[in-house]
Amino acid sequence: MRNILLIAKREYLEQIHGRAFKFSTVLVPLLIVALLGWSSITSHKAASGKHIAIAADNAEMAGQVRREMLYDKEAMYTVDVVAPATPQDRAELQKRVRSKAIDGVLALETSPSGEITATYTSLSAGDFANIGGMQNEMNRGLVRERLTATNLKPAEVDAIFKWVSVETLQLDQSGKTGKTKGASPFYKVLMMMLLLSMPIMLYGLDMARAIIEEKTSRIFEVMLSVVRPDDLLAGKMVGVGAVGLTQIAIWVVAATLFLGSAMAATLMTGDFSIHFSLLEGLLFPVYFVLGFALFSAMFSGLAATCETSQDLQKFMPVAIIPLYLSMGLLPVLLKDPNSAWSVAATLCPLTSPYVMLPRMGLETVPLWQLAVSIGLLILSIWVALWLSSRLYRVGILMYGKRATLPEIARWLRYS
Repeated sequence: MRNILLIAKREYLEQIHGRAFKFSTVLVPLLIVALLGWSSITSHKAASGKHIAIAADNAEMAGQVRREMLYDKEAMYTVDVVAPATPQDRAELQKRVRSKAIDGVLALETSPSGEITATYTSLSAGDFANIGGMQNEMNRGLVRERLTATNLKPAEVDAIFKWVSVETLQLDQSGKTGKTKGASPFYKVLMMMLLLSMPIMLYGLDMARAIIEEKTSRIFEVMLSVVRPDDLLAGKMVGVGAVGLTQIAIWVVAATLFLGSAMAATLMTGDFSIHFSLLEGLLFPVYFVLGFALFSAMFSGLAATCETSQDLQKFMPVAIIPLYLSMGLLPVLLKDPNSAWSVAATLCPLTSPYVMLPRMGLETVPLWQLAVSIGLLILSIWVALWLSSRLYRVGILMYGKRATLPEIARWLRYS
C-alpha cells in the first residue's frame, strides 16, 4: 500500500502542476457554457429575421397567411404579398431571391378543383429550421381563410384560433406531480453528459499515453526494481483518478459560488432554470470514479501492448464508440427515459457512466436499476483490471515487437 500511495502521489502532483490541468479546469466549463448558449441561440433564432414574399392567386388567402406569419414574434418575419401573382411576378421574385434582396418565395396556387399547392423557393437547400414553422403558420392561415369564407365573424374565428399553452408536469414514483420548465431538462441532460464524458475520456487516454511515454523512455525498468507491476498500475490509476476528482471538486465549488450570485439569479430563469437533486450530486463522483476506473483499466492494458502513441490510435474506437452511442441516444432519452433503449444504456457498463445521471434528471429511476448499474460497473472493472494487469506485467517490458492477438493471448496465459 505504501508503494501504491507513493506512486499515486507522484502522478497526482505531476499532473496538478501541469499546464494541461490548469487550462482544462478553466476551459472545459467555459466550453460547456458556450455550447449550451449556442444551442439555445440557434434553436430560438434559426429562422428569425427572414424576409419572405408570398405569391398567391388569392389575395385574401395570402393576407391570412401573412397575418399568421407576423403573429410569430420570435421568428420576426418580414412578409411581402404579391397577389394575384402573374408568371412575370413570380419570375421577378425569383430574381430577387438570386440577388439576395429577399430570403425566399412562398408560392400558393389553387387548382380548378379547389386544391391548394404550396412551394417555397430559396437559395438554401437545408432550410428545415425555417420550413417547419412556416408550414404551421401557412396552414393556420389557410384554415382561417376558409373559416372566414363561411361568413363566420372575425371574433369567432379569433376565438377558434386562440392559443392554448401546455404546462408540462412530471410524475414521480410516489404519485406526486411537479412542474417542469421548458427546455431546461435538455440543457441539464446535455450538461451532465458533457461533464461526465469529457473528464472520463481525457484522463483515461492521458493515463494510456503516460504509460507509453514511460515505456519508451525505459523508466519502467528502474521503477520495477522496487515495486511490483500491479502496485505500479494501481498507483497510477489512483493518482490520475484523484486528479479528475480534484478538477470536478473545483467545478462544483465554482458553480456553487456562481449560483449564489445575483448574476445567476438573473440568468437561471425560464429555459435556463437548472436544478440538481442531492442524490444526483452524491452519485456524480461515484459514476465518474467507476467510469474512469473502467476505461483507464482497459486502456492501461492496451497501452502496454503499444510501442508508440500512434499504435494507441487504433484502440480509440473503444473509447469513442460508447460515447457516440450515449450521445446518439440523447433524443430517445429525452422523449422516453423509461424506454427499453434508455434502460439498456443505463445498465450497460460501457454507457452507464454517461447515461444514468442524465436519465435521473428526467425521471425517477427505480432503485433496482441503479443498484444493477453500479454492480455491473464494479464487475466490469474487476474483469478489466484482471485482464489489464496481466497484459501490463508482460507488455511494459516488451520492446521492438508488435503485439499480435496470438502474442497477447500468450501474455495472458504466461502471466
